[in-house]
Amino acid sequence: MADAFLDGAFVDGAFVDGNALGGTLREVFAVDVTAAMGRCAGCGNVDAIGTARVYARAAGAVARCVACDSVVMRIVAAPDRMFLDLRGLTFLEIPLPEGAA
Repeated sequence: MADAFLDGAFVDGAFVDGNALGGTLREVFAVDVTAAMGRCAGCGNVDAIGTARVYARAAGAVARCVACDSVVMRIVAAPDRMFLDLRGLTFLEIPLPEGAA
């Protein structure tokens, strides 16, 4: 079931990078969120979502800060909805496609 979240390759066998969430997040957002910048609520590190360490061996996926290992995002997919928990981020800056604004 966790493989449904994965677009990327395993980094060390335990987790993949945040780019693996690209397909899942594309279902929720109309833009590529892996390029979005976010600030970790735990340590203040600002980085692209694509750099997060993603653990997806359970019912959902957990993205952790690459700097301090705090949980920055949780995603669980159900048959008719998606649950997205971003409380580990103080902000998420999503770049819009050119001409979209």
